[in-house]
Amino acid sequence: MDFLGLSGKTLLVFGVANKKSLAWHVAQALEEAGAKVVYVVRSEERRQTVVKLLGGREIHVCDVEYDEQIERLKGELASRGHKFAGMLHSIAFADYSDGMKPFHETPKRAFLRAMDISCHSLLGLSSALKEFLEPDASVVTVSISTTRMASENYGYMAPIKAALDSSLAFLAKSFSQFSRVRFNAVAPSLLKTSASAGIPGYLDSYLYAEQVIPRKKALQTEEAANVAVFLLSPRSSGINAQSIVVDAGMSINYFDSEIIKRAMRPE
Repeated sequence: MDFLGLSGKTLLVFGVANKKSLAWHVAQALEEAGAKVVYVVRSEERRQTVVKLLGGREIHVCDVEYDEQIERLKGELASRGHKFAGMLHSIAFADYSDGMKPFHETPKRAFLRAMDISCHSLLGLSSALKEFLEPDASVVTVSISTTRMASENYGYMAPIKAALDSSLAFLAKSFSQFSRVRFNAVAPSLLKTSASAGIPGYLDSYLYAEQVIPRKKALQTEEAANVAVFLLSPRSSGINAQSIVVDAGMSINYFDSEIIKRAMRPE
C-alpha cells in the first residue's frame, strides 16, 4: 500500500553532501516510498563525491549564492521536462573560520552572506523553479527546534533560521495566488551531521542534549528525515506555513531533576 502517495512522483532534493546529510536520509526514504529523486548539489567537486553514493541518478550542480547558477539549473530542468511533486531545501551556511564572537560583534558581511545562502535561497529557488512545481506540490526546508535558545556556539544562525521560519507564511501566501503549493519546515534538535561538526563546541552541546531528551538518546537523523518525507507527501496536505519540531521531547525536559542535581551539586 502506498500510504504516503509518493509512488511514481518526482521530487527535487537540494543539499546532499554525504551519508550523514539530512537530505541524504530524506532522499533515501523518498526512494523507498517509490518516488524518483532528482538531486542538486553545491559544486562539481561535491557531485564527484556524491556520485559514488547516487550511482546513475540525475545530479545537477547549483551554488545558490549565484543567481546565474540558479538560472542555469532552471534551464537544465526545463530541458528534462520535469514536474516536481515536492522540493527539499536543505541548505545552510555560516562562516565560523574566525571563531565564535559575541552576537553583538557579528560581522555584517558574514551575517548577510549566511542570510543569503541559508534563507533567501529558499525564496530564490521557489520563485525560479515555480513552473516546475505541480499545482499542489510541497516545499520543505530545514529549520531548528528553537530559535529562542541563545546558544553561544550557534551564534547568528538562530536569527537567520527565525527569518527562514517566518518566510514560510509569506511564501505560502504569495504562491496561493496561483497554486496550492505548500511551504513547511522540519525543525530538528541537534543532529550528528558533517555540517554540525563544523560548529565550535557542537559535540558538547549534542551530548548535553542527549541527557536532556527524556529517552536519553539523541535524535536520529532518520527521525527528522521521516517527518520531512511526511511533509513532502500528499498525506500532509492540511499542513501549510508551519515549522514542525522534531526533538524527541527535549524541550519539555530542561529542568530534569538529575541534570539540576549534577549542575547544582557537582562532584
